[in-house]
Amino acid sequence: MMTNNQNLLKWIEDMKALVKPDQVVWIDGSEEQLEGLRKEAMATGEMIKLNEEKLPGCYLHRSDKNDVARVEDRTFICSKKEEDAGPTNNWMDPQKAYEMLTPIFDGAMKGRTMYVIPYTMGPAGSPFAKVGIELTDSIYVVLSMNIMTRMGKKALEHLGDSNDFVRGLHSKAQLDETKKYICHFPEDNTIWSVNSGYGGNVLLGKKCFALRIASYQGKKEGWMAEHMLILGLENPQGEVKYVAAAFPSACGKTNLAMLIPPQIYKEKGYKVWCVGDDIAWIRPGPDGRLWAMNPENGFFGVAPGTNAKSNFNALESTKKNTIFTNVAYDPKNNTVWWEGLDKNPPEGLLDWQGEPWSPESGKKAAHPNSRFTAPAINCPCISPEFESPNGVPLSAIIFGGRRAKTAPLVYQSFDWAHGVFVGSAMASETTAAAAGAVGVVRRDPMAMLPFCGYNMGDYWQHWLDMGEKVGDKAPKIFNVNWFRLDDEGHFIWPGFGDNMRVLMWILDRCDGKADAVETPIGYEPKPEDINIEGLDITVDTVRDLLSVDVDLWKQEAKGIEEFYAKFGDKLPAALRAQLEGLKARLA
Repeated sequence: MMTNNQNLLKWIEDMKALVKPDQVVWIDGSEEQLEGLRKEAMATGEMIKLNEEKLPGCYLHRSDKNDVARVEDRTFICSKKEEDAGPTNNWMDPQKAYEMLTPIFDGAMKGRTMYVIPYTMGPAGSPFAKVGIELTDSIYVVLSMNIMTRMGKKALEHLGDSNDFVRGLHSKAQLDETKKYICHFPEDNTIWSVNSGYGGNVLLGKKCFALRIASYQGKKEGWMAEHMLILGLENPQGEVKYVAAAFPSACGKTNLAMLIPPQIYKEKGYKVWCVGDDIAWIRPGPDGRLWAMNPENGFFGVAPGTNAKSNFNALESTKKNTIFTNVAYDPKNNTVWWEGLDKNPPEGLLDWQGEPWSPESGKKAAHPNSRFTAPAINCPCISPEFESPNGVPLSAIIFGGRRAKTAPLVYQSFDWAHGVFVGSAMASETTAAAAGAVGVVRRDPMAMLPFCGYNMGDYWQHWLDMGEKVGDKAPKIFNVNWFRLDDEGHFIWPGFGDNMRVLMWILDRCDGKADAVETPIGYEPKPEDINIEGLDITVDTVRDLLSVDVDLWKQEAKGIEEFYAKFGDKLPAALRAQLEGLKARLA
């Protein structure tokens, strides 16, 4: 027993009576205890220790073949009122949810050990930090939470006698797909996850706490939990400016978070620092500005497609003390491989399910959603402010999506309320087969669609309120689109590290150093103000990337209107007014 916190001890006793483990082990975070658990996981085959010379401290883990991704259709927000969950979440009455889950959890840990994991999101002692306790029967969860959070005694010291902790209960149970549920009880500060062993469903500090529960806490307590990277851009004089950015999946988020400056900037002494790749907790600081902190301690990244060229820093992050999940295994060298790592899969590979694999098999060697769980401290460009208890001050907030024709390369919102409108209308297109054709538009406001723990209409209102709170000290809001296509269906903008050229204009705008042109959708750069030195494109290409097609935007306004209709009277009047303003400017 590592605490005298009576609220915590009583809750653990109640859960123990429900799941009936053979024994209870408190996780203190010590290397000695963790090493014991690793050995145990190796003995049962749950983990394979990889080549100590090539990948020191690294392990391979395989989840059940039917349990390889987040399950949005089995993820619920259990608030007392259905309207509080809103039209974009699956809702269940809390009482019904507990009644349904209790028999599934009853005795689920018989014959097993229940691990008690105390952890903080954010550095212990930080005013931003929050404590969670996860009870689990999975060693994989313990070892992964050790990478993703600050785990052990320090978390209990931070908590003290407080009752303000997130209660997480997880059991693999029978891994029965028909009884798999991830239920969030925002009003009870509680998460119950059962019948899954996959990270996104069972590392409860991640999306479950740091976004779904924390977004609700933030609304109540006057701060924001956002699905955003945080990066710092340092100029040759050593000044660093910070931006937070939200992108739906497959829009280059991790890549931007760990951006490597193009040669022309590198030579002058510019640097980019990664504060976080996925989640930002944002609150007003004593100086009235918005400050952001990454509550996580590691990266839970998608392996396929990650290589030295596409994301050097992410790949470097995985080289030690990392857990790989559902990638391919090379038994000869005792290392791992995945599609896109290089073009030469080693001979004698075993696929992600442990079966012999060859390129002729027509199957993927690594699961498309295979993962690495890597310590953030491994990242070559991790920010010196990564452990800062106060976070970093934001100059800009950036939204983005994947649009073939509609959105220009970059534009700035007219003001904060207009910026909230831009974020609320965020969308990505699924790529269609025909060259240059446009796929289905999927709205994903602030990239929070699957992660907002309450009604999205109330969430937008909270954004508007936060802007009121900080007034003229609010970060400027921008929208970017790296994915404009030409008529042959090729990307026009080079992307990757060259996206820094757009960031430079954004920061110049924040400093009042760059001009802009007013368009119906927002302020745009003058084409000559985007630095294209050393690129294979002309100022005319940039002009084309910044063009605003009024007819396409009229269609866009219709799409936003249809999406807004879902929210009825929960839609903030200010956003309705913004939409009308856009329509008027387009007319």
